[in-house]
Amino acid sequence: MKKSISLLVLFLFSTSLWAANKEDTVFVEAKITLQTKTGEIFGTLTSPEKIENIPVALIIAGSGPTDRDGNNPMMKNNSLKMLAHALSKNGIATLRYDKRGIAESKLAGKSEVDLRFDDYINDVKDWISLLKQDGRFSGIVVIGHSEGSLIGMIAATNADRFISIAGAGQSADKLIKGQLSAQPKEIQDISFLVIDSLKMGKTVGNVNPMLYSLFRPSIQPYMISWFKYDPQEEISALHIPTMIIQGTNDIQVTVEDGQDLSKANPDAQLVLIENMNHIFKIVEGDKQANLATYNNPDLPIANQLIELIVGFVLDRSDDLTYTHKK
Repeated sequence: MKKSISLLVLFLFSTSLWAANKEDTVFVEAKITLQTKTGEIFGTLTSPEKIENIPVALIIAGSGPTDRDGNNPMMKNNSLKMLAHALSKNGIATLRYDKRGIAESKLAGKSEVDLRFDDYINDVKDWISLLKQDGRFSGIVVIGHSEGSLIGMIAATNADRFISIAGAGQSADKLIKGQLSAQPKEIQDISFLVIDSLKMGKTVGNVNPMLYSLFRPSIQPYMISWFKYDPQEEISALHIPTMIIQGTNDIQVTVEDGQDLSKANPDAQLVLIENMNHIFKIVEGDKQANLATYNNPDLPIANQLIELIVGFVLDRSDDLTYTHKK
């Protein structure tokens, strides 16, 4: 079993010690590389100085060019990096990574016409397989943020626990239709015909020039592979301890999304964190103040988010202070 690890990954033990202040627990970070058919996917293993019989959380970033730290070329908030550091200070190792085609994993990306949503799912499955072969870990928790929630819940069947943070409650075709609802009816009618065709697995050859950037032929195979997954169906089929976390001040994903996921899996714990936004920051101001946090790497993430995840992962039921629990 141990020999097979080398087929999947190369451990680059470039480690560094971190401590936010004198009282904080020191933790270690090491680079890990996942070998795939199209190239290397790079990740960071963050853990207490000594790894021995502790759980490990695999953190999956959201959509777009979001890297392992929760940042992209247009914004820096360090949300996922802060989460990883906080969990490690509480005795939980974490593995976060740059998705294929993103940041340090850019060369592992496929061409747009060849990329499928299932590629992201299979990468998570490979990470889980790797972690399962590491005897230092007592269990594996999958944490999926935003789009990473859907990816995680599909891939987490071989994990021990699953946490969805700001995960959509509807399939992508419905989400896109909702986003287009503010457009003129003419645009909606044309768009919905294309979306419905892709939902049925059929590409559309003649795309209206006004909609070409959204429905260009090279992206359609990916959209077909994405549309076939319904978060409510996927989470209902998940038979491991599950927690659904949603912030009440999230301008990208709604409280209703969290409730939809909870209804689909009544055994899951639904938690609403008051005033938490999409990137885990507490915001009490307006939309402009909310958006400003997306580019503020110094603003800490919500303490309640950390407490809830630590309590759930370590199975400390007394530590779970729910705003809402189902």
